This record gives sequence, structure tokens and C-alpha cells, in this order.
Amino acid sequence: MTEQPALLGIDLGSSSIKVAIVHEQSGHVLAQAASPATELPILSPRPGWAEQYPEVWWEHTVHAVRAALAQAPGANIKAIGIAYQMHGLVLLDRQQAVVRPAIIWCDSRAADIGERAFREMGAQHCLTHYLNSPANFTAAKLKWVQQHEPNAFARADKMLLPGDYLAYRLTNEICTTASGLSEAVLWNFAANGIATDLLAHLQLSPDLLPALTNTFAQQGLLSKAAAHALGLPAGIPITYRAGDQPNNALSLKVLQPGQVAATAGTSGVIYAVSQWPMPDEQQRINTFLHVNHMAGSPRLGALMCLNGTGIFYRWLRGHFLSGMAYEEMNALAGHAPPGADGLLAMPFGNGAERLLNNRLPGAALLNLDFNRHTGAHVVRAAQEGIAFSLRYGFDVLQSLGLAKSQIKAGKANLFNSQLFCEIFATLTQSELQLFHTDGAVGAARGAGIGAGSYTSPSEALKSLQPYQTVAPKNDWHNHYEERYQLWKQSLEHILQRC
Repeated sequence: MTEQPALLGIDLGSSSIKVAIVHEQSGHVLAQAASPATELPILSPRPGWAEQYPEVWWEHTVHAVRAALAQAPGANIKAIGIAYQMHGLVLLDRQQAVVRPAIIWCDSRAADIGERAFREMGAQHCLTHYLNSPANFTAAKLKWVQQHEPNAFARADKMLLPGDYLAYRLTNEICTTASGLSEAVLWNFAANGIATDLLAHLQLSPDLLPALTNTFAQQGLLSKAAAHALGLPAGIPITYRAGDQPNNALSLKVLQPGQVAATAGTSGVIYAVSQWPMPDEQQRINTFLHVNHMAGSPRLGALMCLNGTGIFYRWLRGHFLSGMAYEEMNALAGHAPPGADGLLAMPFGNGAERLLNNRLPGAALLNLDFNRHTGAHVVRAAQEGIAFSLRYGFDVLQSLGLAKSQIKAGKANLFNSQLFCEIFATLTQSELQLFHTDGAVGAARGAGIGAGSYTSPSEALKSLQPYQTVAPKNDWHNHYEERYQLWKQSLEHILQRC
């Protein structure tokens, strides 16, 4: 069997763990796998809470890596890269045991704590120094544990982001990145260092933070125990780590100011790269360090997040469509007319929405008529409601001068639906470029950059080309613009009651 030098990417999502093996020189994808076969559960013991067990992440990482290796028996893994769901909180004690379930990105419990810190420290200070409100991010979640679970907090020795935890399980080393701390709202952009002033205000010790490492760098070596579990040789370096949205942008070669990426997985995101900070005073858009940020060449990611995209689709599938395959759902949506015969969907059922100033209006189907509407109408309305919500955020990005007329996306999740792509392109009046890539492939290529296989991100992605371009449908434009304005009016009425 001919040995092939390869790179391994692991994407720790909230619905599954995805793994890709990429040929080191050519960038050709040798294998891809995911675990579980269904979707990871999100635990919600109280309204607005969202938790997962870190040990479950590791179990499915093992399954997915072994499944990918079985597809590429000749792969000689040279480096490993990690992408991960952003804004989560994992606490480890002094023996590196997990203290409590991870509080993940869509959990709403700490929103009031973050908003109070924003008011007390002053909007100008927060926007100048952190580019964000502490809002519902990791720093506020850590403070929540201190206030509401003092016994758990007393046991905590280190706070980790989900990707930091996965890196720890691979290497037995605990560290984080500046990009990671920026997404936790624990990075002071003005001081180019840890936000010690915010930690002091929240009465949190900086000793809880791990040591810093670089995004593209050796971040530890695969331990003997992890290697045995994964079926790999010990000593492979972990050379890249980034949150899922910066990593998705990397995978699409969205690296320079003016370039825009989109995703529509569990959540939906439009992510625009900027050279200069452009904080949103209303905090509907959040700004973090991009993967290729350097002090002398700043690169920032302005992120618009909608919590309820794929999870809305998943909910419909699981509770109303008897587990129908997503491909069948996409086809079913095409049987209903544009506008879904008056049916409007609000996909806001997955925690407090930053896009809506951290309000939680809940999901809704409006104008439902039992005598006219079918399953096809409901699925089409869901696609349209998600696209309307993304347009709502796109308009905010445009108001900040960040949204452009071309958007790149991987052919995955809702972007697997040609209909959804056409609705999205029409509503945003943007050319949508689709690529055969995903977060795990991006993480593998990131590993190659960190390992020195490529001289730069641009070289790592030089062969990346769109396989399809979706243009706005001009004959739909007026109709969907009218529907969007009706949808927006309905949303405003709902928000008045929140």
C-alpha cells in the first residue's frame, strides 16, 4: 500500500463531530466521516439553557476519526487541526476532570449578567476595548457559574472553550488562543492582550484562563492514550485551532477585507472580514479576531449569527415529518409556491438571539390555515423564514458597510438545497458561490499551514474553486421583497411583546 502524507481535521459541532483527511500536497480529500449518525442532543434542563457533555464530544471524535482512517488506510497523518463550536464553557478541576456539563453557544442564562457588565463598564469602554458587549458570551457564563453554582465554581481550576477541551484530550496540554479569547469576550483589542479589566469587574481570577498559543502553531503532541483511542501513532502535532465560523471562512478562502462567508448548519452565520474595527452599538453583530490576524496586519471577523436555522429544520423533521431525509424535505419545499401561500415562519426557538438584542421571541408559524397549508408549505415557509432572518442580519451588516454582493458558502446543510440557495441569493441580491468544502476540511488545511506544509493560507487554498454560482432570481425579487417586508412587520409586532 502506498503511503500518502496527509492532514487530519476535526470539526467539533453541536450536532456532530466531523472529520476529514486531506492529502498534504494536493489538498485532495481522502476521507470524510461524522459521528453520531443522527445528531448530538442538546440538553435543556431549564428554559433557555443549552448544555452538552464534553465526554460525549470525545467519544464521537474517536468514532469519527476511526471511521475516516478506515476509508484511507494509506494515510500518514502529519498534523491535526481543530475547529469547534464557539462561545462554550468547559470547566476542569485540578485533576483535569470536567466539573459540570458544558454550557454551549446558544445557552441564554447569562445574558443579563453580560448586559449588566456592559452598562456598568460603559458601552464606549466595552466597544472600544472588546468590540462587543460581554452579553451572553463565555465570560458571562463563567460569572453565572460563580454566582449560581458556587460549589462547582470552587472546584474549577481552568475554563476552556470547546476546542481547548478537545486539544486537551488529544495532548494532555491546556492552552487557548487569542482568537478564542476574543470570542469569549476576554480579549482587550486596545491593549492587545487578555481583558484583565473585565475579569476584575466580574471578580474572576485570570488564573482560570489557560496559557496562550498561536492559531497556526504546534499546540501539543498527540498523547499515547489519545493515539491508542484514535488508532494513530503518538507524537503527531496539533498545529491549528479556530472557532467554527473563522474556520469556515478559512475553508472558503475568505481571508481579506471585503470577503464574506455564510453557513447554515445548526445556526446560520454571515461572516465578513474587515481590516478595521466596526463595532455595532446595538450588538447585533459581533467582532472577533480572524484566523490570519496579525498585529501589523489586522484581520477581524464581523459575525452575524442566527441561532435557529438547521435546528429548526431538524425539529420539523423529527416531530412532524417522521424522520424524513433532509433531501426529501428540500424536494418537498419545491412543491409549494414562493411565499408558501401566505404562511410565515419565525425560526427563533434556539436561545436568546444576539441579532434581536438578546431577546427570545420563540419560534412561530403565522397565518397557518388547516384547509390550505400542507407539509410542503410548512417546509417552504421554514426555508423562507430562515432566509428572511439571514436577510435581516445582512441588512445590519450593510448598514456597517460590511456586506458585499458576493457570498461564499460550502455545499452543506441548508446550502444543499438549491431552492434555499436561490431564495437566499434573491433576498440578499448577492452572487452566491458554492464550494465543495466544510469545516473539517478547513481544519485539515489549517493544520497544514500550522505545520509548515504551506507558506500561507492563500497557498493552502490556491486550488479552491467554486463549483456552482447561484444568481438572484430577478422574477422572484419583487415578490420576495414584499414577503420580507411583511415578515419583518410581523417580527416587530412579536418583539414588542418581549
